Parts: sequence; C-alpha cells; structure tokens
Amino acid sequence: MAKPNTGHQSWWSGQSRRKKVLLLLTILIIILGLALGLGLGLTIGREGGEEEEEQPPTTIPPGTNGTTWQPAVNSTWQIALLHPLDLSDGVESLRPDVGIYDIDLFTNPPSTIQALHRAGKRVICYFSAGSYEDFRPDSSQFKKDDLGKELDGWPGERWLNLRSETVWKIIEARMRMAREKGCDAVDPDNVDGYQNDNGVSLTQADSERFMLRLSSLASNLSMSIGLKNAADLIPSLISRTQFSVNEQCVQFSECSSFSPYISAGKPVFHIEYPHNAPQIASNDTFCRDSGQGEGSELFSTVLKDMDLDGYVQFCNGQTANTTLSL
Repeated sequence: MAKPNTGHQSWWSGQSRRKKVLLLLTILIIILGLALGLGLGLTIGREGGEEEEEQPPTTIPPGTNGTTWQPAVNSTWQIALLHPLDLSDGVESLRPDVGIYDIDLFTNPPSTIQALHRAGKRVICYFSAGSYEDFRPDSSQFKKDDLGKELDGWPGERWLNLRSETVWKIIEARMRMAREKGCDAVDPDNVDGYQNDNGVSLTQADSERFMLRLSSLASNLSMSIGLKNAADLIPSLISRTQFSVNEQCVQFSECSSFSPYISAGKPVFHIEYPHNAPQIASNDTFCRDSGQGEGSELFSTVLKDMDLDGYVQFCNGQTANTTLSL
C-alpha cells in the first residue's frame, strides 16, 4: 500500500539543485583545508623537534652491480706494482693481454681503472694492510706505538699492530678509496706478520680477526678480497675470500696448502721469482711441472722480477706463453 502524502518535505529535498551543489563544494573545501592544515602542522613539528631518521642510500657503489665479483679458476692476470700502468699508448699496448690486472692502489688514478674496465679487464687494487710504508701519503696518520720491527729486506717498512683501532681506521679508509676509484677487488698484503719477528706481539688469531673484519667491509663495499700468503688462515677464511694471492709456493714446496682454493672454485694468483730461485729460471717446462698438490696445475702463475714490474713469463694453465725480457 502506498504511503499517504502528508505534505511535509525534508530540508535537503526542499533546496534547489544550485544550492545543493554550492553546499557540497563548501563542505569539500572545508575538508581539504583541514587536511592541509594538519599536514603543515606535522611538518613544522618535525622541523622544530626530533628529525626523521636518515634512511640508507638506495644506490649501489659506482662501477658495480651490487654484487661481489668472483674471478674464475685459471684466470689470466698480471701484477705490476713498482710503477703506475702506462696507458699513454692505450690499453692495447699493455702486454701480455690478460683479463685481470693487480695494480697499486695509490699510484694509479681512477682514469686508469676506468680505461681497463672499458677494455673488458678486471682490476685488483694492491695495498699493504699489515705494514707501515714511510712513502705512502697517509703514513703520518699511524701512531708510533702501532709500529713494530722492520720487514726483513724492505727498509722503511714496518709491521703494524693489527689490534689497533688507529690502524684499522687507516686501512678502512684505504678500502673505501679502492671502492671510490672503482676497483673490483683488493689485494691486502702483509697480513702474515704473525709468521715473522714483528715486534708488536702479533698472533695468528690477530691476523684472522683482522682479515675477517676486512672481508666483511669488502662485502659491504661490493668488492672481492683475496688472502695473501698466510696459509694457516685458509681454513677460516676460504669461505670469506674470493681468491688467494701466493708468492713462492714452488720455491718453498708448499703449493698443496693453497690448492683448497682451486677445489672451492676460486683462483690462486701465484707468483714465483726466478732470479731468487735459479732452479725455476732454468726449468723450461716450469709451467707444466709446477703443480705440487691436487689442483695446483690450475694456479694462475706468473714468473716475475722481485719488484713485480719486470715481466718474465706468463703461465696459462699447463702451457707457457709470452716470454719477455726484463
């Protein structure tokens, strides 16, 4: 049944369409004004009080894709430390033509690293992490108490106390310099002071803790890191490093100690100094016969002059190529 018409109308239904539109617009403007006022008040409150917590950057370090480079076993490489690389005639002039260059962190400018990258090369940056060198630009930052005895045969170079926070801050700055220059990896030398008469009571545990700390920093900076010599540290560090750099394992009959890196799918960048070991210099088949442990025939071996600039011979797997005069 239909409701009877009483003749009464609601206030809203009695308004004209124009008035209804104006009323709705007025209400909308009031709501927007209240919302803007609330937002402004919150902004002023933050500026006058506690600041918002700073968010970490979302960008990755320059020159990386946010991941750590893992070099391959039996990669070809060159190490040159005494002088910066000379690229005046272009990267193509460098000999031999290898995939990886291990170069001094301090003396090579970013432009050199960029040029190597453009040519498809990877770059490992060398610096001493465990010794003081009096010719480095940051040498004045070390404290006298952090310096131990001189390294045998290297005047002006002294062992460092790896327990020192002063030492750590200086080495940390070097790591960050490597990242800023665009290095793909770092080669921190002289972390085996515990094996020497160091003068600062270094122990194997000190070196292990220091290298673990370096490894964590390298990972945070999206760089690879190698373990230099220090075979005693391999069991605890092989999973935290991407390669090994070894000197003279053939001369000292200890190559088998470094073979676990090959088994783990990681390269051993291996250096011998024939001028110091005549038996190596006179062995024409050295590259094929250097293996002294399972996998060591796959070491990435170079025969070098002691200053690491003079190039003697490059071994690619089990064959020798590119013999150059010093």
